[in-house]
This record gives sequence, C-alpha cells and structure tokens, in this order.
Amino acid sequence: MATVGPLARIARLGCSHICRNHRLIFNRNVQRRGIASCIDPSYGLTDEQKEFQKVAFDFAANEMAPHMAEWDQKEIFPVETMRKAAQLGFGGIYVQPDVGGSGLSRLDTSIIFEALSTGCVSTTAYISIHNMCAWMIDTFGNTEQREKFCPDLCSMEKFASYCLTEPGSGSDAASLLTSAQLKGDHYLLNGSKAFISGGGDTDVYVVMCRTGGKGPKGISCLVVEKGTPGLSFGKKEKKVGWNSQPTRAVIFEDCAVPVANRLGVEGQGFNIAMKGLNGGRINIASCSLGAAHASVQLARDHLLVRKQFGESLSNNQFLQFKLAEMATKLVASRLLVREAATALQENRADAVTLCSMAKLFATDECFNVCNQALQMHGGYGYLKDYAVQQFVRDIRVHQILEGTNEVMRMIISRNLLSES
Repeated sequence: MATVGPLARIARLGCSHICRNHRLIFNRNVQRRGIASCIDPSYGLTDEQKEFQKVAFDFAANEMAPHMAEWDQKEIFPVETMRKAAQLGFGGIYVQPDVGGSGLSRLDTSIIFEALSTGCVSTTAYISIHNMCAWMIDTFGNTEQREKFCPDLCSMEKFASYCLTEPGSGSDAASLLTSAQLKGDHYLLNGSKAFISGGGDTDVYVVMCRTGGKGPKGISCLVVEKGTPGLSFGKKEKKVGWNSQPTRAVIFEDCAVPVANRLGVEGQGFNIAMKGLNGGRINIASCSLGAAHASVQLARDHLLVRKQFGESLSNNQFLQFKLAEMATKLVASRLLVREAATALQENRADAVTLCSMAKLFATDECFNVCNQALQMHGGYGYLKDYAVQQFVRDIRVHQILEGTNEVMRMIISRNLLSES
C-alpha cells in the first residue's frame, strides 16, 4: 500500500522537518551563505508551496547532496533514498490521492523538482520520469489498472520506466517499430527500446508500441511488468552524466502482455506519450533550474573567497557582470517554466507551445549558467571534488531528452506559422 499523503501531509511535514537555510555544502573551505534575495525561489509562492519547497530543499541537502558524488562515481541507483522521498509524497506528486498520490499541481511539482535537484540532478531526473509514468497510468488507466499499479509506484516500492525511444526512432517518435500483435487475451510484443532510464532495475515499463498501421494513429500503450517472459535488457550504458540511474536497452521477444495492461484504447498511445512528455518537459526544465540555482550559489561563494592578483575575485567587474547574467538567466528561466506549468495545469491553448519554450530556454540557459560557474572556478571546477562539474555533466543531456531542443524549436515555429 502507498504511504504517501496529499498536500496536507507534505505541509505538516514541512512545519517540523525543514531546514530554513537552503544552503549546500559542496566546496571545501568555503563559508556557506544564504540565498541572495534576487534569486530566491520562494518568492511569489503561497505559504503551502513554501512549506513543501522547504521539505524538498531539506531532503536535498541532507539525504542527497552528501551522496551525490558517490552515486555518480560508483553508479549507484539510490533506491532507499528515493523511497524516503516517496514517504514525503514525492513518488506520485501529481497523481490523485485515492491511489496514493499527493494530488499536487504542475506548478507545485516544478517547485519540488527544482529544490530536489540542488541535491542531485540525476536522481531527481529519474524521480521525475517515474512520476510521469505514474501519472500516465493514473490518468489513462481504468480503475483496475490505477489500483493495481499506482499505490506501489507512489510509495516507490516499485519503480517505473518510460519506453518510447528506439534505436531507429528518436526525434521521429511516430515511426517506432516495436510491434504488438493481438493473440486472444494477450499481445505478443516484439522490438526494442533505447536509452531507457532505470531499464533493468525498474519494475514497470510504460511501452509505446505499434498495434496498427504506420504513423501516430497506429500506436498503443502497454504496461509491461518485470519478469514477464520475453522481456530482457541490454548492457548498462556508460554515460557522461546521469550516473545515479541505470540506462539500458529494453528488449521484447514474443513478450506476452495481457490486453488488460493496455492503457486506453488501441491507437491512443501516441497521444498518451505526448501528453506525458508535455509534463516531462516541465519536469526536466525544473531539474535544470535546480542545477543552475546551486551553481550560481557555488560560483558566488567561490568569487568571495578566491583571491588572485592580491584581491578577491568578487572585486573583478567582468566576473561581477558574468554573475549578474547568470542570475538573470536563472530567474528568467524559472519564470518561464512556472508559467508553462500553470498553463499545462489549466489546459490552456498555449500549454504545449509554452512547455516547449520552457524546456528549450531553461535547459539551454541553465546549462550555460552551470558551465560559466565551472569556468569561474578555474582548474578547481574541473575536479570531481567540486560539485559544479557534476551539475554541468548531469544537465547536458536535458537539451537532448524529452524531445531535443531542435524539436522544441519545430513545435514553437509550427505554432507561430500555423496561426499567422
């Protein structure tokens, strides 16, 4: 059974378990300082949102940040830490409470993922994918499917993976080839999926497959459980970042999946996949915000203590201006991401385009912020003793996944030109 509760539970936890100073301890021999007011992520939030933001910051600082480097270097999938996060309600943040979710909004979710990412981007990114899968089952599943899968996903007793990308179909997702042939009360699933986060270590696979003809209308969505005969996995990929979550190919060879595990009707799969990705783009942009927020703080603190040419680097006007630009990019990205999250929650006509804009802008600009923070650290920034290099490595992939930023530009321009 799920152990998470709704917003009220998170708010209650926030009152007694928060750390009111959202400071990270990454750089050695640096006296930590509070958040500068101009980049404070709590501005504009309701009291309830501030409470669960504090819970997330506290969890990031105490349960994630101290282990971030070890998880990265040893490629540890921190299952127990994520289950602790689930006890706070972070396993099914925008899943409905009747199946164990927290029932929060898209904006609330963005706030939480931004805060968690200050402790470990890679782990938070996986949690965001897991949340997306749980939401898809909650939203498009029937009563039996929701009751079967969602409670264990929300408690993170079981973990989920999203299976869309294939070796031959990345950005052109509608051309996927994995097939599902109906045989009585089962589908026989054949094909493979590539770059699957959690692949091999997770328990539930939300799989897009072809049950009909070519194009998006021939795609359906099946939930495949680990241990199903015919389901296997490729080797664990060696990645630049995101090393606290395993990535493998997921392979189906006459994998028999019950018809009862199909979400929605045949032919609805591509629509389900895209609706999931709209939220996924907000989630991954929010993870980039957390990395940029932490990196701005790290860079600021380094400038204040590092001396060259007889004075603190913070006295160098060029570096002052660079830091100002970094802070501006961070806040601009945050405002756009939160506006897109609100639009998606309200099902506004501009939601899809805003989600694409937010993903494009935030992942590009936040990477630039982290990269500039590394540059400000000089040679120290290139050492794995310093967290800034891991933020750079972990968020680089955000410009590629959940739809490449080139595809985001296509979506935005298509909207502009279709309405001209």
